[in-house]
Amino acid sequence: MFTGIIENIGIINKIQKHDNSIKLFVSSSFLLSDIKIGDSITVNGVCLTVSDFSDDDFIFDVVQETLDVTNLKFLHNDSQVNLERSMLLSSRIDGHIVQGHVETVGEIVDIKVFENQTELFIKIGDEYLKYCIHKGSIAIDGVSLTIADINKNIIKVAIIPYTLKNTILNTLEVGGIVNIETDMLSKYVEKMIDNKEN
Repeated sequence: MFTGIIENIGIINKIQKHDNSIKLFVSSSFLLSDIKIGDSITVNGVCLTVSDFSDDDFIFDVVQETLDVTNLKFLHNDSQVNLERSMLLSSRIDGHIVQGHVETVGEIVDIKVFENQTELFIKIGDEYLKYCIHKGSIAIDGVSLTIADINKNIIKVAIIPYTLKNTILNTLEVGGIVNIETDMLSKYVEKMIDNKEN
């Protein structure tokens, strides 16, 4: 489990491509201080397992299924990525409960910059809109955000300067692709309703 509060921005040092997977080599001195093999870390909101590490980076294996539904397939050397370690039971949940199970990607269709906030307008597939509600939670590239508005299949999220400065959201451009994880509570509610109807 994660909170959607990004701890660090990592850099892709190397990508090894295999038939049905890739190895990501990510550098981040902040996280290397207490990382171990088997730890879970979200990379742009995708929960990955540390398979190895060195003095310079840590390594993740990413399978084809994950590449198919996330923006990790677009990464290249020197790409920046949002990083968050799994939450501790003793920690406050400052964002919302995030599983790191990215469901789909969305497209940035507009960006509006104001003095105290930046607004992102993200187009999402119709099948995922049912999990989005006004003032509900959503994770965008692993960042816990609140849905400020929904217009047809476009959601609006507002980002404060601190979040913009400390995540890769400040690098986004119109046409960019972001990872989407909707609020898991809505899926539990849907499941309970379906079970009652059946």
